[in-house]
Amino acid sequence: MKAIASSLASIVGEENAVSLWENIELSQQKLIQQAMASATPPSCIVYPRTQEQLATVIAECYQNNWRVLPCGSGSKLTWGGLAKSVDVVVSTERINQLIEHAVGDLTVTVEAGMKFSSLQAILAKSRQFLALDPTTPELATIGGIVATGDTGSLRQRYNSVRDQLLGITFVRADGQIAKAGGRVVKNVAGYDLMKLFTGSYGTLGVISQVTFRVYPVQEASGTVVLTGTAEAISQAAATLRGSALTPTQADLLSTKLVSSLGLGEGLGLIGRFQSISESVKEQSNRLLEVGQKLGLDGAIYIDGDEADLWQRLQKSMHCPATESAISCKIGVLPTAAVEILTQVELGLIHIASGLGLLQLEDKNQVLKVRDRLQANSGFLTILEASVKVKQEIDVWGYTGNALPLMRGIKEQFDSKNILSPGRFVGGI
Repeated sequence: MKAIASSLASIVGEENAVSLWENIELSQQKLIQQAMASATPPSCIVYPRTQEQLATVIAECYQNNWRVLPCGSGSKLTWGGLAKSVDVVVSTERINQLIEHAVGDLTVTVEAGMKFSSLQAILAKSRQFLALDPTTPELATIGGIVATGDTGSLRQRYNSVRDQLLGITFVRADGQIAKAGGRVVKNVAGYDLMKLFTGSYGTLGVISQVTFRVYPVQEASGTVVLTGTAEAISQAAATLRGSALTPTQADLLSTKLVSSLGLGEGLGLIGRFQSISESVKEQSNRLLEVGQKLGLDGAIYIDGDEADLWQRLQKSMHCPATESAISCKIGVLPTAAVEILTQVELGLIHIASGLGLLQLEDKNQVLKVRDRLQANSGFLTILEASVKVKQEIDVWGYTGNALPLMRGIKEQFDSKNILSPGRFVGGI
């Protein structure tokens, strides 16, 4: 094991970039072990400082058939399937420089290890922002967000990670650096590697640099919360979907989530409007009127109260209430979202896409809810759970017919299966 660390230290420098397993903090050891199927730990964690060092490290692993678990800061390392027989953990968190911020073109290019919060701080100086709201924004790295396709309620207005990604640079399994896309909003047609790599969980290559489109910060913001019966909330959501209103965020909330946030009783609908001040006020009042006509309780949140509400909402959904809690990403027909939320305690579903998050308590509930979702043209994927649960249940629950195609793509990109082995659908 120390031979692997010694070999990689010759590339990146032992004094500041390689940590033997026995020297890693216990909290970090536990995190990595929760991401692995084997009780045998990796030999070391490697922290390259440049894209070139990263490429050389991966090339060395490729030549020696060492299996690699790529990560950024590790905030989503426990998502997805359990990695198998990992020899080396490679972190990109020290490859974290700003490459270019083209303010006039509304694009930004950064290295994959930059923290999401750091990038937002840079963009804020020009009154711009990256329109994503990932889990743990203080810890999440840009590369990790892309690799897991991690975004939240802002997809209502700005779509998903892959829709905002303009260019990508990655290190192939053999250590070669490859690029796709560019630094402009319009690109020529071609094989879309940006979409292929988004949500690939590090199984096709190690992302080292990305280019995103960014957006201007809006003048004003306001959030409307409606609470009440399932039937009335369902009608309010249908009305909002079919209206001319343009929320930047709009979600359905389960009864327990509404209660824990102190928003009222029953199911909830939360909608956020961001635009010029007059538009925000007008749209907020219109949604409030929709709720009043349906007999729903309603309130408008602005300024600090609004920011606090969204922070508490994200914390409630992403911080498990108990150690046994199972965090799941789901998708369902938007018209069936309310039905699903009435069957779980803690859950949030976006009204337009039908994507959402649930926190469930045991594997039997996971299987029951998964069956109900699949009956409504949906899916359930386990994000975080104990190693025991992930060994007993198929994490992805994939029932489509694209598995042979996915395995073929994996074979083309990583024929030796050294990158994140076992983390993706079908054990890829």
